Amino acid sequence: MGKLNMFTICFANPAGVFYAGTMVEGHVTIELNEPMKMRGVQLNFEGKANVNWTEYEYEGTGNNRRQVSRHYYSSEKYFDQNVLLLGPSQGSSTTELPQGRHTFPFKLQLPPGLASSFEGEHGHVRYVASCKIDKPWKFDHKTKRPFTVMTVLDLNSHPSYSQRLQSSNEKRLCCLCCKSGPIIASFHLDRMGYVPGEAIRLSAEIINGSSRRMDKSYVELIMITTYRASTKTRTRTKRIAALMRPAIPGHSEDVWSGEELVIPPLPPSFLEGCRIIDIRYIVQLNVDPSGPGLDLEVPLEIVIGTIPLMSVVQQYPPRPPVGFDENSVLPTAPPQQAGASAPPPNMPPPSYGECVTGRVDIRDQSDAHTYGDLSYAPVYTYYNWGHTPAALPEPLPNK
Repeated sequence: MGKLNMFTICFANPAGVFYAGTMVEGHVTIELNEPMKMRGVQLNFEGKANVNWTEYEYEGTGNNRRQVSRHYYSSEKYFDQNVLLLGPSQGSSTTELPQGRHTFPFKLQLPPGLASSFEGEHGHVRYVASCKIDKPWKFDHKTKRPFTVMTVLDLNSHPSYSQRLQSSNEKRLCCLCCKSGPIIASFHLDRMGYVPGEAIRLSAEIINGSSRRMDKSYVELIMITTYRASTKTRTRTKRIAALMRPAIPGHSEDVWSGEELVIPPLPPSFLEGCRIIDIRYIVQLNVDPSGPGLDLEVPLEIVIGTIPLMSVVQQYPPRPPVGFDENSVLPTAPPQQAGASAPPPNMPPPSYGECVTGRVDIRDQSDAHTYGDLSYAPVYTYYNWGHTPAALPEPLPNK
């Protein structure tokens, strides 16, 4: 490591979670084994969204037929701000930082209306703090630390989010030249709006009017992400969680009566503030017939927010947030939005958990010799109400 023993960016709260419109606070630590000459220490904050993917097509005919690739791309820049921590504001003069540990505090006011952090298959909304030790006539030292920005989606702001959802569907299976009796499914949820950590209570009635056995019925929580490039869009679905019930014999019925599907840490619906990525959530009942035949599907769209319904908060006793000790600095509360109702007086502090979709490598071409942990997952609000997320049952192939 040479002269440089430590080069890190730390935030005031250990989860690195900040709400749009609030202050990002922290410090940069440099520890040197011996003095180091430098032009200065510069910190950069950047927020941006990118979408990109490649498709392969065939052009021409006969011997002239060939495969071509088409790249689709779009981006948004939310902010790009430099903060000089050490050194002259202009010119090329140098300074010497003595041996030992040095700490440089920083503050950054985040703009309002930022989109929530998100990492997906074909795009992301990403916020990064990066710091550079500018060395004359030598390679610069760099370190990097991503952080999560949260957008407030208050479920109390729309009356429809507290309303009951219901849908039904039916189908007939073909058996040689005849059609079987109908398979009928009715699916109900007690409301539309939820927050991570809540359990969705599932209610459904399934009538198997056919002579064929239904191998299983299952309910899945699906994330639907739409990526918008300049000339094309691409949609991807991902199963987040699922519950399954056993087989239904021919000419019989089955009932879902309050089974709970727990919502893990996830980004809020819609990804408000971002024009090139959209997120929706579906809770879908599926009835899987044995043998050939497509599932009977009954989808219901829900909204996942960051502030729970007041009527739901009152049902749970206060619990301490998970992931913080008593000396931790909690993320600054989101600013009160104009026209929004005040939060309930007993609103519990949320916990913060890594997104269930997992970590990604945020390293780019310029990060070959960059310090810092470049494996990253956004951290989202998660209400500690005592529910345990269920594992995906098998076999349920990913979509």
